[in-house]
Amino acid sequence: MEIWPAIDLRFGKPVRLRQGDYDRQTTFGDDPVEFAQRWKNAGARRLHLVDLDAARGDDPTLNREAVKRIVAATNLQCELGGGVRDEASIESLLALGIDRLVVGSAALKQPDWFAKMCDTYPGRLAAGIDARGGMVATDGWLETSTTPAVDLAKDLRNRTDKIAAIIYTDIARDGMMSGPNFEGLIEMAAATDIPLVASGGVTTIDDVRKLVQIEMPAAIVGRSIYDGVMQLEEVLDAAGDR
Repeated sequence: MEIWPAIDLRFGKPVRLRQGDYDRQTTFGDDPVEFAQRWKNAGARRLHLVDLDAARGDDPTLNREAVKRIVAATNLQCELGGGVRDEASIESLLALGIDRLVVGSAALKQPDWFAKMCDTYPGRLAAGIDARGGMVATDGWLETSTTPAVDLAKDLRNRTDKIAAIIYTDIARDGMMSGPNFEGLIEMAAATDIPLVASGGVTTIDDVRKLVQIEMPAAIVGRSIYDGVMQLEEVLDAAGDR
């Protein structure tokens, strides 16, 4: 199972939110490159980056600079999500050296456009499906739609076969150290043949082992490795991602 350590960015600094709430933020120092290097030194081969400012329409300049520095400093495979809503942003972000972009709100609101972009940039775009109570949440998790997450996954798969992955996040679990929503992940994995990335709530080594047991292709780890509940080296070993 692939492990993607997360680095969430706000005003150029590494932070973590609880359940996507911008008012429940913990800031981890000033320089996200330090964490990128730490995760690389622990054995990580890839990084999951999130531009929290762009996700809700704020100025992403500081985060873009941070992303450029992370890519240059680590030379790891990086994916980036947050505010990817038009082709111009896709082109500019890929030009930074990002390997894969995560498209969230626009995949729900403009599915034809997203499918076209997947066909234009095959294997470079992942759908970020974030769910609150099983329904897709959008706009930096500030809005909740009436579309079931599983239905969106099926619809996108019917439109294109060039989607790189689905990053599936249960917002209720994100940053809460309460374990993933295994039932939701199993349901989502069964819905399509798109590679699935588990996100939100991966807290213990037992969580990692269970994800491996249910044959999850990949998982994102965040707060637990920042708080020291898990060591990234242990996570990579349990996942077989060496």
